[in-house]
Amino acid sequence: MEMQQLLSMGFPDELAAQALAATGGKSTFKATEWILTHKSNAANPSTSTSTFQPKLDRFFHSSQSPPPPQSRSQEEEEEEEDDEEPSKRPRPSTHSAQQPLPQQQNWPTFSFKTAEKKHANTHIHQPLYERLRPRTIDDVVGQDHLLAANSLLRSAIQRNRLPSILLWGPPGTGKTTIAKSIVQSSTSTPVRYRFVSLSAVTSGVKDVRDAVQEARKLRLKSNQTTVLFVDEVHRFNKSQQDSFLPVIEDGSIVFFGATTENPSFHLITPLLSRCRVLTLNSLQPQHIALLLNRAVNDTDKGLMQSAGVQVDVKEDVVDFISNNCDGDARVALIALEIAAVTAAARVQHGKQKEEMDDLHTNEERKVAATAAAVVSIDDAREALQCKHLAYDKAGEEHYNLISALHKSMRGSDANAAIYWLARMLEGGEEPLYIARRLVRFASEDVGLADPLALNQAVSCYHGCHFVGMPECNVILAQCVAYLALAPKSVAVYRALVAAQKAVRESAGQNEGVPLHLRNAPTKLMKEIGYAKGYIYTPDNPSATQTYLPPSLQGYKFLDWPHSIP
Repeated sequence: MEMQQLLSMGFPDELAAQALAATGGKSTFKATEWILTHKSNAANPSTSTSTFQPKLDRFFHSSQSPPPPQSRSQEEEEEEEDDEEPSKRPRPSTHSAQQPLPQQQNWPTFSFKTAEKKHANTHIHQPLYERLRPRTIDDVVGQDHLLAANSLLRSAIQRNRLPSILLWGPPGTGKTTIAKSIVQSSTSTPVRYRFVSLSAVTSGVKDVRDAVQEARKLRLKSNQTTVLFVDEVHRFNKSQQDSFLPVIEDGSIVFFGATTENPSFHLITPLLSRCRVLTLNSLQPQHIALLLNRAVNDTDKGLMQSAGVQVDVKEDVVDFISNNCDGDARVALIALEIAAVTAAARVQHGKQKEEMDDLHTNEERKVAATAAAVVSIDDAREALQCKHLAYDKAGEEHYNLISALHKSMRGSDANAAIYWLARMLEGGEEPLYIARRLVRFASEDVGLADPLALNQAVSCYHGCHFVGMPECNVILAQCVAYLALAPKSVAVYRALVAAQKAVRESAGQNEGVPLHLRNAPTKLMKEIGYAKGYIYTPDNPSATQTYLPPSLQGYKFLDWPHSIP
């Protein structure tokens, strides 16, 4: 790297190598100083002093012109260079008439300040989804039930009375966007609200406390209210969530929270009581398509900025991404951006490069260079890799899908049951978890109507344990189909629920076991009356005796005929 920089300044290879060797080879600055402050004839007497270049500052300024040349002899220059330290020597500006310096414009110049300024002004690339994030609620799509004309949010914005809210919805549906756009849509003068964003992933109670203190100071100073937005708020534990309660109640902040998890399970009740929970829906394909077309048509912030060339996206590509992102706008825009960059790279390095070699005029080359990059279905498929599935093995969607599987089997819809099973497997669900749920279903929903169903479910569990994924998927599918098509009975399940209710609601202590039903292994127990009067049924099948406690005599828990049809 240092050698290349010295060569780019015009120094000979041999001289540059000597300078790097003398200065340690790690600093271009020191090597250049060494070259400019040592006489070359020390190493090569035949080399003229004209091979030396002006001092280092000659190469590190671009805006100042050199001072006018002064006539000085070569002997005077050498005397000064020998007597003075390198840092104090004046810059030589000319040599003898017989060996003049090369012209000033022939020497490369470089400015550290210019380079630093250029680097500081370099635009930091933002992802496409961030550049296209809607700025006002009018630009938000897919959440019309929250942003209709007479909705809570519209009315709050119009009246400049923002309530504390919790935005609950799947990823990529616009929770952060809506939070920001609510504040940006406010038309009050002077501006009444200030937006402060924290993430529960990287922030703690101290960050919340600092934000609240700053909010209180700002309110006293300018009567401006702070909207504190906390993303992924469900990641805060109970004590961290408690820290919001007093500041929401005293009006120090307006609290906006965003979560992908069910607030009923992950947020404390006092916080829920202070906020309005707003549920966001997954975006439909037509909503995703609208956002993708915005990206294609926006010349300032859209795909052209990401790819560096004009991008042509066909309708079938938009449809493919819209139908395979599972309602997540962020996933869709990331996939579109990657596909566009892939297409642009193909244009730059592929066939167009070969075609440009055959073009003769500069105009033809210019036209070819600005040709649009065409995004294909293959580009989109490569960008997505596979269909995006919203699934969290420990979250809301996990329980939603197992519930759908269970209810489809209960309704004897084998097609729907197998579909929901496939959704869970494709989402990465543990097969043994599904198998355990099938064992439960076999007794709870099939029960006595088909006692063999339990054998099927237990065998399914063992089969999944032996084989594992992906081969055990068909074992699960067979069991799911069997249970869905089997006759159903919840008689056992209801009998158990009724018996448990009787036990829980019995007044005082539960009654003891009747004496005739107790075991009597010792003489003393027999003398007390244990097992007295018990009739051994195999010896006397027609005999009648009671088995329930006296208070429950005649009570029927199991509603099932004596003979199974």
